[in-house]
Amino acid sequence: MKMIELGDSGEKIPVLGLGTWKLGADPEGNIEALRLGIRLGMRLVDTAEMYANEEIVGRAIEGQEIFLCTKVSPDHFRYDDVIKACDRSLRKLGRKQIDLYQLHWPNTSVPISETMRAMERLVDDGKIRYIGVSNFSIDEAIEAQEAMKRYKIVSNQVEYNILSRSIEDGLADFCKYEKMTAIAYSPLARGVLFDQKHRALARLLEEIGRAHGKSPGQVALNWILSRGNVVAIPKAASAEHVRENAGAADFELSAKELGEIGDFLKTHPQEKPLSSRLTPAVKKSSTIWAKLMRYREGLRNRRG
Repeated sequence: MKMIELGDSGEKIPVLGLGTWKLGADPEGNIEALRLGIRLGMRLVDTAEMYANEEIVGRAIEGQEIFLCTKVSPDHFRYDDVIKACDRSLRKLGRKQIDLYQLHWPNTSVPISETMRAMERLVDDGKIRYIGVSNFSIDEAIEAQEAMKRYKIVSNQVEYNILSRSIEDGLADFCKYEKMTAIAYSPLARGVLFDQKHRALARLLEEIGRAHGKSPGQVALNWILSRGNVVAIPKAASAEHVRENAGAADFELSAKELGEIGDFLKTHPQEKPLSSRLTPAVKKSSTIWAKLMRYREGLRNRRG
C-alpha cells in the first residue's frame, strides 16, 4: 500500500484506509472485513463516538498495528467534555492512545479556543498523538489553528469523491499550503455513482478501468488519490468490498485518462455534500445537530 505523510508530522499513513460509518449491524462480518483490510495494508482505521461502533472497532483492531482515528462529537466540545469523551473512546477502543483525534463538525456555540485547549492537553497527557478536524471550512480551520499554542492541525476530513468536489473550490489548495492532509470520506459517493443519472460517467470509468483490469469503483478511488495530499477511507462494509477497495491504489491513471475524466466532469452535475445540507442554524446548535444526525442514521438503517 502506498504511503503519504500526515500533514508535516513525519508520520506515514496509507493512502487508503478503512471507514466505519454505519458499521455495526453485522458485528462479526464487520470485524472480519476490518481485519481483512488491515492485512491488505489499509492500516488506517477511522471511526467516531457518534457512529456508536467504537467497541466493535476495538474488537477488530485488538492486537493489530494500525493508525487509529476517531472523532469527538460537537456536543462534547466543552473543555471537560472533550477530555471525558476521549477517555470513553479509549475504553471502548481498548487502546491507551488514539493516533488522530478529530473534531467531528464545527460547533460555533462553544468557543473554539476552549475546545482546542482541551485537545492540546490530550496530546500533553499522551492520550492522543495528533489533532485533526472534520468538515471545517477554510475560515474554521484557520480559527482552530490560531487557537492552539503548541501543536498543528494535521488533517481535515471532508466529503470528497468524483461526484462531490466542493473541496476543490479552495479548500484543497488551502490544505496543501497549510500541510493538512485531506481525508476523504464517502469516496465512492455512498453508491450514488452507480445511479442511472450518472450512467455516462460510470461508462467512462468502465472503459478506463478495462485498460487496467480495474472496476469503475477502483478507478473512481484512484482518481481521488491522483489529486495529491489525499487519503481516502471507503467504508469497510464487507470482505468483498474491502478487497476491491484495496486494489484501487496499485495502478496509476495516465495523463490522457485523467484528462478525459476532467473534461467529462466539467459538464457533469455534482452531488451536494452532506455538509452543504446542514443549515447554519443547525451547525450553531450541537444538540439540534446531534438529533438530526441520529434521525438521519435511523432513516438509513430502516431503509437497509
